[in-house]
Amino acid sequence: MELYQLRSFIAVAETGNFTRAAAQLHITQPALSQQVINLEKELEHKLLHRLGRRAVLTDAGKTFIERARRILLEADNATKEIRDNPHAESRITVGAIPSVAPYILPALIAQARIEHPHLQIQAREDFRSDLVQGVLDGSLDLAVVATPVQAPALAVEPLLREPLLLAVGREHRFRQKRRIRAADLAEETFVMLGSASSLTEQVRQFCGDHQFEPRIGYRCAQLATVKSLVALGAGIAILPRIARSSKDDGLLEYLRLADTKPERELVIIRHLQSYQSRGMTQFLGMLRAGALQPAGA
Repeated sequence: MELYQLRSFIAVAETGNFTRAAAQLHITQPALSQQVINLEKELEHKLLHRLGRRAVLTDAGKTFIERARRILLEADNATKEIRDNPHAESRITVGAIPSVAPYILPALIAQARIEHPHLQIQAREDFRSDLVQGVLDGSLDLAVVATPVQAPALAVEPLLREPLLLAVGREHRFRQKRRIRAADLAEETFVMLGSASSLTEQVRQFCGDHQFEPRIGYRCAQLATVKSLVALGAGIAILPRIARSSKDDGLLEYLRLADTKPERELVIIRHLQSYQSRGMTQFLGMLRAGALQPAGA
């Protein structure tokens, strides 16, 4: 028996309607119905009569609902008491996509050790689809990903819009070119992350919008490898501004296109039904305050 099943059952009982209860809980009606069905199967009793659009408590439901309310109240009170104790250790698990994680997670963990010594942060670097699933199944408290994100059960908070820059090696001919247009990239060799990367998806979309298919010469697992290959003159790359570092000076040149300004939007995703603990509030405060800056920039 899960607490979210109890919350779903109580919401339907109090609203008398599955549609209104689903809207109140910010989940889909089929998901809500399944949660109640699973609870009824576990209890081996029907808890609600489905009378057209109305939902009415059965005798078993009337007996169970007060117990369910007490269970939720005790669970909520215990959670708040522990999590809101400023001296209690808080643990959160956060995630970020590979084109963001190395530039923000180490800095945030270091900052938390100074400002919030009781906050324990576990970090996960993964692709967007896996991070979304992690937030949905509760293995992640929150994640930073690139749009688009489509999941009704998630709260999606805009974090920033970030320019995508053309990165070339110091010997590349584009460094001598006064105006570079998107069409000029059609004959170039691209260095990219793997096909599961949201950044790769965005670059391919950008190329498609300008009527050409990128000629991919190298696929890499990390942005550091992408930058190393570009610096060697193996190809060009389109990289987020956050990846730009003072360590690139003399090795890479970051250029803007004359006829377009590609960008990406980064968002914070959380489950709509998750409790925002003190630790999560502290982490979000650091993140929103500007920790999302390139290391060494």
